[in-house]
Amino acid sequence: MRVLIVEDETELAEMLADGLRAEGMVCDVVHDGARALESTAAAEYDVLVLDRDLPGLSGDAVCRALNTAGYPARILMLTAAGTLSDLVDGLGQGADDYMAKPFSYLELIARLRALGRRAPGGSASATVLSRRGISLDTVRRAAERDGRPLKLTPRELGVLELLLAADGAPVATEELRDRLWDAALDPATTAVRVTVHSLRRKLGEPPLISHDTGFGYRL
Repeated sequence: MRVLIVEDETELAEMLADGLRAEGMVCDVVHDGARALESTAAAEYDVLVLDRDLPGLSGDAVCRALNTAGYPARILMLTAAGTLSDLVDGLGQGADDYMAKPFSYLELIARLRALGRRAPGGSASATVLSRRGISLDTVRRAAERDGRPLKLTPRELGVLELLLAADGAPVATEELRDRLWDAALDPATTAVRVTVHSLRRKLGEPPLISHDTGFGYRL
């Protein structure tokens, strides 16, 4: 799941990003509404964590602009105001969910995962993906092969999830990079190839991941 955090409190934004990355999510961070619109024009996100009280272009304005444009990401709005009328007003701007600061980090994670399953390309029902003896619980972030637990990094779990979801179709290197690495990754790096190589090794024998030149990786 790819998340854009739009939060002007830089320390909070970076703390959230570090936590979400540790949960296997891909995070980009911006600190104002104008940059949020620039980022959404350049990349597809599954969920936005959007501070309502941004300087300049407000979170409300960003939310309305994205909804008007038909941008498909789900929006979780954050605000320091937590009354019922604030909640109703925030949802009325087009947000899909609303949390008041301070908030529970575990609740935030749960809500983001729920929104991610409702996002385009997500699944509202299937939480376990399976193919060729590999199964992945997308909620628990746990994988196994033929009943053997696999110790995978968050990035390896992300690659495996995309390959399983493709159901045998190839997944391009560019798609893996765009979905699983943040915008700071240099496109010339070998990060995708190295991660796939490590995942292959951990899956064990016989090998399951193949590479079709010009098309991508498939399971």
